Amino acid sequence: MNDLCTDVGYVSVNKFGEQLCGDHVEVVVQGDNSTVVVLADGLGSGVKASILSTLTAKIISTMMANGLSVRDCVTTIASTLPICKIRQVAYSTFTIIQIADNMEAEIIQYDNPHVILLRKGKNMDYPKTLEIIDNKTIYKSNIKLDEEDTFVAVSDGAIHAGVGTSLNFGWQREDIIKYLENIYEPSLTAKTLSSMLLNECYSLYGGKPGDDTTVCTVKIRQRKPVNLLIGPPADPKDVRKMMSLFFSKEGKHIVCGGTTSTLAAEFLKKPLEVGIPKYIDPDIPPTAKIEGVDLVTEGIITINRVLEYAKDYLKENRKYTDWIYKEDGASLIAKTLFEEATDINFYVGKAINPAYQNPDLPIGFNIKMRLVEELSLCLKEMGKRIKVSYF
Repeated sequence: MNDLCTDVGYVSVNKFGEQLCGDHVEVVVQGDNSTVVVLADGLGSGVKASILSTLTAKIISTMMANGLSVRDCVTTIASTLPICKIRQVAYSTFTIIQIADNMEAEIIQYDNPHVILLRKGKNMDYPKTLEIIDNKTIYKSNIKLDEEDTFVAVSDGAIHAGVGTSLNFGWQREDIIKYLENIYEPSLTAKTLSSMLLNECYSLYGGKPGDDTTVCTVKIRQRKPVNLLIGPPADPKDVRKMMSLFFSKEGKHIVCGGTTSTLAAEFLKKPLEVGIPKYIDPDIPPTAKIEGVDLVTEGIITINRVLEYAKDYLKENRKYTDWIYKEDGASLIAKTLFEEATDINFYVGKAINPAYQNPDLPIGFNIKMRLVEELSLCLKEMGKRIKVSYF
């Protein structure tokens, strides 16, 4: 067990005019420190390519996660998937990145652009051994990992970006490496790095991609805990217990809600500084300050906006620029939870707030509970470790 974790983030864009993406990414997490990531690129585009890539990624990731060999995976795919009548090929191309104990990576590549490894933000060449399996040339690599090592896998739509339009011969792998080296910052998450690279590909295509394009980034990083407190406990006698547990936790501390902020300030014996309200976003209540707390915000309205950002982040991440540069409460929480945190502890008070719901309704109808539950699910899907404690 170590203090590292694997951050995985990927985004795709469909070939112009297609409803389905012919690329597919599958991620299988094994315990706390081992992960299998498969990027498959189905032949052609549309429905057939989507089915081929999805089956390929699911078969490989499941078999690899259960300890089967690459040879077994390729043989299974060749015998399972239908053969293309024109090209006489049975399956899609693929890239496999398997992380063991966050300390070692095995990379297996068949006919996709070779994975880029950034170490300290600079491209690093890594050794590859060649193996022929079922007449297919497979490249295998084993790499000892350092903190912040970043692997970027792309489908061939990325290196075709701009062909015949902005670039004569497309965006070559060397060009992608230069772009990544220029934009790289240690603070960038895997998802953000993938989104930035995909946006550049989309621009080179002039907004009309000539091929399905996928970027998948795998980054090794330090675990960073964040703690978020929202709502007073159902029983006022539990305030001290709730606050003691919350503030004893390592990492950043975020307090949400007016009553909750007052209770936190009283517990810390520090003033709650509201100051002159500053509405950076007219729809989001202003933040406050308490010495010993990293961020103090309003509750329901702010968390609801964070949930909106989280749902978008998991899809196309189009609202990224809405929150990454802003300093309102929702944007600051989003940056902390999405970009910084790896482990998030929620401390949720179950006291009923008559301003938001009918106190006769059961807890399932409580807006605060629903928001926390939905946000927790979104954060888990981002790969965060989540713990929710109710009071």
